[in-house]
Amino acid sequence: MPNTFVLLFAILALIALATWLVPGGKYDTHLVNGKQLVDPASFHYVASSPQGLVALMKAPINGFVEAAKVIGFVLVVGGAFAVVQRTEAIDTAIRSIARAHETSSVVRAALIPVFVTLFSLSGATFGMNEEVIPFILIFVPLALALGYDTIVGVAIPFLGSQVGFGAAFLNPFNVGIAQGIAGVDVFSGIGYRLIVWATATVVTILFLMWYAARVKHNPALSPTYVLDQARRKEHPPVMHGDRMTGRHTAVLAIFALALGSMVIGVVKFEWYIDEIAALFLSMAIVVGIVGRLGADDWVGAFMQGAKDLAPTALVIAVARGTMILARDAHIIDTMLHGLMPFVQSSHPVFSAQKMYLIQSVINFFIHSGTGQAALTMPIMAPLADLVGVTRQTAILAFQLGELSTPMIPTSGITVGVLALARVPWITWARWMIPLQLIYLALALVLLVPPCLMQWG
Repeated sequence: MPNTFVLLFAILALIALATWLVPGGKYDTHLVNGKQLVDPASFHYVASSPQGLVALMKAPINGFVEAAKVIGFVLVVGGAFAVVQRTEAIDTAIRSIARAHETSSVVRAALIPVFVTLFSLSGATFGMNEEVIPFILIFVPLALALGYDTIVGVAIPFLGSQVGFGAAFLNPFNVGIAQGIAGVDVFSGIGYRLIVWATATVVTILFLMWYAARVKHNPALSPTYVLDQARRKEHPPVMHGDRMTGRHTAVLAIFALALGSMVIGVVKFEWYIDEIAALFLSMAIVVGIVGRLGADDWVGAFMQGAKDLAPTALVIAVARGTMILARDAHIIDTMLHGLMPFVQSSHPVFSAQKMYLIQSVINFFIHSGTGQAALTMPIMAPLADLVGVTRQTAILAFQLGELSTPMIPTSGITVGVLALARVPWITWARWMIPLQLIYLALALVLLVPPCLMQWG
């Protein structure tokens, strides 16, 4: 499969072509509680405005302009997290906890739940995604040293961050942006999203603990058994690395304080992209001072972190370009009118579940949560109005569709993680199938209560 940029540009070209074939259309809107909602009975055709080659080539830069604030935010957050990583506080904390595993039965029992929860929180709050890749280098040898296998070492950080990202309650990269596009109050509905996140995280922990206990009792059950035997000879125990210092503790405290401040800010003071970006930039500066990073080292780390997320920024721009082409040609409402029969059902519950299945399929092609939100929510949000599903529920369906990411062989993060761990995708996929089916059933069930209570 081609990468995300090729797929997005192909979609961009198809939309440009569609503007010549699809007639223009429009739904009337009416104001309800301060929000513009679609009147489902008001669709009518209007004059279209086909988009040619010039418009197609201008779409990415126009998308960049319209999404400039979001793109800047992504780059700032990427740079700030890289500064925290440069202090080695996170890596050292992991090693310290691993050493405690040797002497404490409590630590042994809590190790998987605690780490999966931490990575899940990271995905659910500040959108940890590609940033998890370096942790594979720590957790694979850690898992082997503790008597588990490579699969456990990959799953703790990777599945933890992915389930947190997909079931997020405060992730600005998917929840915040999708709610902004859908015209829903940013970070609203946090109560039920916390329930969704906690449920998905607990299910992941229980599955992983069950598997880890089996493979520790009988290592031959592991699909990576041969690889693990060779690896145990190659890698020294990770527990004997550097120990935590006061500086590391201070950096972690500042990082935790920043995350807590973000939660308070968005819930109590309605912070959005500007304020959160300023918070992360301030955190990075303080962390650099406390972590005793030189000016060149700080700038180098920040620039590298921003550079690592540059592809994500470009994905946002191209994805926004698709919306611009369709909007300028007046075909978005026509596409909504055409999609409605596929999503419409006898009950809103089934409509929401169909939305989730559609988003899961789209996730195979568009792996960026932000890019997918920019591409699909302009259609799915008003479509939800037409089929009796609240926009808040449509956003949850979009989020849960991202739980398929760990199985997708075209996903950059999935391929990167497995390549770093030297695990063939087919080996990983076979191991993931039972858990993926559990995620599928869980998502379908979790979409029922919002429909019944008209969650808004």
